[in-house]
Parts: sequence; C-alpha cells; structure tokens
Amino acid sequence: MSLEINYIFRKRLPQYNSIEELFGTLITYIKKECNVEVTELSSGGASLKNILINLRGFKNKSKSIVHITGDVHYMALVTGRYTVLTIHDVKSIIKGSILKQQLIKLLWFWLPALFVKKITVISEFSRHELIPVIPFAKHKIHVVYNPVNVNLQYTPKDFNSNKPNVLLVGTKPNKNLELTLEAIEGVNCTVTIIGKLSEEQLALLRAFNIDFTNKFNIPYAEIVQAYSDCDVLVFASTYEGFGMPIIEAQTIGRPIITSNIGAMKEVAGNGAILINPRLKQEITKALKDVIEDDNLREKLINQGLENVKRFQLDKIANDYMSIYKTVLNE
Repeated sequence: MSLEINYIFRKRLPQYNSIEELFGTLITYIKKECNVEVTELSSGGASLKNILINLRGFKNKSKSIVHITGDVHYMALVTGRYTVLTIHDVKSIIKGSILKQQLIKLLWFWLPALFVKKITVISEFSRHELIPVIPFAKHKIHVVYNPVNVNLQYTPKDFNSNKPNVLLVGTKPNKNLELTLEAIEGVNCTVTIIGKLSEEQLALLRAFNIDFTNKFNIPYAEIVQAYSDCDVLVFASTYEGFGMPIIEAQTIGRPIITSNIGAMKEVAGNGAILINPRLKQEITKALKDVIEDDNLREKLINQGLENVKRFQLDKIANDYMSIYKTVLNE
C-alpha cells in the first residue's frame, strides 16, 4: 500500500514563494511513489484571528502523514500523530518584544515540537540553532537539505570580463545589500538585483552610479533566466538558514562569492569564494579576483558543479521518504 501524504502550505502571497517552489519540486517526484494531497491554508499572516481560522478549518484523513512545509508550525496542534514539520530557520521568526517572542516560541516551536513525530531542518547550522529552543525534542530533529530545482540546468556562458553582470538576490536586511553595493562601487559591471528595492536602496544605487536592473515578484522562470544571464553571483548575506541562491547558481555554472558564516559556508562547500560579509574590502577583492582570473573562475564553476550533487532531487526525496516511513512505523 502506497503512503498517503498531505502537504500543508501557508497561504500563498506574491512576495513569498521560496517554500512553495522548494516543495513543489519535491512533490512532483514523491507523487511517483505516494498518494499526495496539497492543502493551502485560507488565511495568511500571523494574527491570532488568522491562526484560529486556519486551525479550525483543517481536516485530514486519519491515516495519512501530514507534512507541514514551513512557516505555519502552529498547524501541528491539529494535524494528528503522523506529522512531520519542516523548520527553515529560527532567527527570522523569533523577534519582537519579550512577550511576543515568548508567544512565538510557544506556538511556533514548543507546542509543535511536542505534537509532531519528526522535525526536519535544512542545514546543520539550522539544527544547532534550533536545539537550544527545543532541547526536549532534540531526538526528533533531522537534517534534510533543500533540493536544487529541476528547472535549473548547467548553462555555459562566456564570461564578460569587460563589464560582467553581477547578480544579487534579496533585498531584506540580512541580505546585506547596502554594504555589497558599497563594495561594488567603482567596479566596472552591471548589476541585476532580485527583490523589491526600498527608496533608501535606490538612492544608494544612484549615489554610487551603479548600472542596475531590478526585478521583483517575478515567476521562477525569470529567476532562472537571471542566473543564466549573470556572470557571477555575489551573496554576502549575514544570515541564512540555507542559502538557495548558492546551489542555484552552482547548478547553472556560475562563480559564486558568499559569506563564510552560518549555513552559507556549509552549503557552498568548495564551490565559492568565502568572505566576511561585514568587510567591504573582502567583497571587493573577491569580485575583482573573479573578474581578472580565468583559472579561478573555472575552478569555482567545476567545484560548484561537484558540490550540487549533494542536493539532487532524488537524493533529497529519498531522505524524506525514509522519514515518512519511520513516522508510520514508530
């Protein structure tokens, strides 16, 4: 008898689609072996009213495994005994006043950790971050990496040494865009930025006289095209639970500059130049090295292609299948 799995997704919003893209890829593969149902919650946001609407509205077959795909951890209160919860990161969730942080810990971490059978995290870094929050559930936590999207394929490109196209993904504070732009100032390049820019960021781009293109709220196919069109990815983030742009750019076959901290170092392997994201001069030097050194670029691309083998869809899907079977058998 094939497994039955109900995947729970947050209400989809145009500006948030990373979880949907990630698990959409996985579900396509897992459907080959399992009966799959997908449930999208009716209410977005994290107000108590919307939480109650989602909790009251959920119905599930008693025998099916439920996989909460992220963000809406509180759904574990009603999903039943065969539940898997994926937690993508900790730091971006636990914030606000002391009272708000305690409420978030209760509804997003403590109670869900008591109810679910298994918790998956997307990196060893995330695992080490999560354990102090739910030490009583340490035995439930398993690392399952994100898979690289099957729509990404190795796409060779002649490097434009005269004026390379530098890709920057993300505009939130942790993406470190402002310092990255400072580091790029004076480098002869074009810049493609994925993510909606603030007025302050736009002013900075104009002040630094950077030749840029900005894209946001775009379908994934256009993001894939941005990777294909770029010459180098600079991803100098100060915090990531995983860092999908790293393996996306490696799969396409582009040299990468990323941070030497957290999950980024873990995910990039040997296929990137690692820099201190707080030091502008390190970002600048790494970018100039990539532009000027043909052998370095070739080395980074080849090591990146080798690294992404760790994140192939079939491997990650099989990791989840093993967890699902354990959930039913324990």
